[in-house]
Amino acid sequence: MRVLAILTVKDEASFLLEWLAHHRATGFTDFLVFSNDCTDGTDAMLDRLADLGWLTHIRNAPHDRGPQWAALKAAERHPLLRAADWAMVLDVDEFVNIHLGDRRLPALFAALPAATAIPLAWRMFGNAGVVSLPDAPVTETFVQAAGDPIDWPWRAVMYKTLFRPAGGVKLGVHRPKGDFLWFDGAGRPLPDGPKRIFAGLGTPNYTLAQINHYALGSMEGYLVKAARGRANRDASAFDLGYWIERNLNHATDRSIQSLDSRPIRDALHADPVLGALHASAQGWRKARFLALMQDEAWRSLFGRLLMAPPSHALTAEQARLVWSHGLPK
Repeated sequence: MRVLAILTVKDEASFLLEWLAHHRATGFTDFLVFSNDCTDGTDAMLDRLADLGWLTHIRNAPHDRGPQWAALKAAERHPLLRAADWAMVLDVDEFVNIHLGDRRLPALFAALPAATAIPLAWRMFGNAGVVSLPDAPVTETFVQAAGDPIDWPWRAVMYKTLFRPAGGVKLGVHRPKGDFLWFDGAGRPLPDGPKRIFAGLGTPNYTLAQINHYALGSMEGYLVKAARGRANRDASAFDLGYWIERNLNHATDRSIQSLDSRPIRDALHADPVLGALHASAQGWRKARFLALMQDEAWRSLFGRLLMAPPSHALTAEQARLVWSHGLPK
């Protein structure tokens, strides 16, 4: 069985090897990776990985709507998508986390034999007070997450979708467009699956699987991420509002560590080229943060992050109050 991950990256060399190792251990067999104007060595790292037969690397073409949309259009035409039994569009801060059997994808597919599309809900992992850039695995550094169920914000439970590619499928960031049989990460059929981009609020969503979403990382790292910009809307910046909606630390969740990807990760780091590029990227991120601190606007945002307490999810009553203002009169 061939399972394809489609990834778009810019300046992510610090995190790339952990992400690849985890998803290889999870059962992804192929990786189609698009890079965008990298300055931290991510593109060189991807070239080395391609030389080693690990993945297919494409430097992204010019993009009017944003680099991720350009990458998805190119992926629609790529032979790897046509050859795949399953595919998924992911970001480097999103980790597939299976809760069944050996915690690999075949266990999930076996649990949902009728499914041809499986939307998995994000589980947001908060900052948990980490200030400095850690040179340690993301999945071991950040273990505080949103509770389950959650009533608000809805962006905390957006979907990313595993799907069976078919002729003419249109890729999307959160879901493909096509004729599918939809079952979610709790095993529930979704007859309205094509219309949904986020999971149910106020109901458990992670029975079978989830997406661990490390959207924030450390405070220093968040500023570097904010300065880089968004993958699907170049002009849309990260700000304190983005941080508040995602800094959810209500529950401890180390379940992803039950799948041991360390041997794969260690082998990648042992490669002299990849190991050196990873170390260089760590230095690049620290230098980038220090450069941003010379600007008052970035210093102010850093100060606000230090001041901001962990966020709390709304109660069901508070969530109903928010929703009520968007309902038809």
